[in-house]
Amino acid sequence: MAPAAAALAQSKAVKYCRFKKGNVVAFGIVDGDTVRQLSGDLFASPKETGAKHKLSEVKLLHPVAAPSKILALAGNYRSHLGSAPPRPNPEPFFKPPSCLQNPEDPIFIPPGAKDVHYEGELVIVIGRKASRITVEQARDHIFGVTCGNDVSERIWQNDPKIKDVQWWRAKGADTFGPIGPVIARGIDYANLKIMTRLNGKVVQDDHTSHLVHNCETTVSFISQSMTLFPGDLIFTGTSGSTLPMKSGDTVEVEIEGIGILRNKVA
Repeated sequence: MAPAAAALAQSKAVKYCRFKKGNVVAFGIVDGDTVRQLSGDLFASPKETGAKHKLSEVKLLHPVAAPSKILALAGNYRSHLGSAPPRPNPEPFFKPPSCLQNPEDPIFIPPGAKDVHYEGELVIVIGRKASRITVEQARDHIFGVTCGNDVSERIWQNDPKIKDVQWWRAKGADTFGPIGPVIARGIDYANLKIMTRLNGKVVQDDHTSHLVHNCETTVSFISQSMTLFPGDLIFTGTSGSTLPMKSGDTVEVEIEGIGILRNKVA
């Protein structure tokens, strides 16, 4: 798609959020500096209630409340693989839903963690049940995309003496899965600029066109063995190299057409 056409398509994308205001927790549509409140299931034709809120007066939550599962891909950017050859198929692993964290809320470093890194990523949000679908069918099952940070403890991930068998701590500790601030629906996610900043300095800078396995291939591949349900999340992998974070740091993941996911390290 030409740059002008891509920009037009992104400007027409709908940005969905989940927010809290007072005692109300609801889904909404972000329209400039306004949130239009919705009722019903986000993945089953929600209706506008007529209520409107200033974006500055609501608390944005992670936009999917309770996915049945979260998967993430290892080695899915050429720049992250280094000299290693690309993997012939997507290589997913699990992150528990309990790892999710809201935009602007802190990332907590758990006891014993010594080498915690950011990983800025595009995250697929499933919108329709998907079981053994083709690559060509996959787009119809993707609700939209959001920003994610696949926070990772490298010693628990890689140290041959103590590494996790299934990265249950390394990738799944509480708050190790910030997502948001919105889900962009109707966006062309094939070639989006994705950038990570640590304390304002750009530390990752790439495009989703450099994914080894694109979103449709990934969704189709996973669905051959595992049914995906509305609200399930797939982190699509990180680019380049990463650095450790420490208490007081601020990490931002920005994706073109979606927004900025910002979290501070507690």
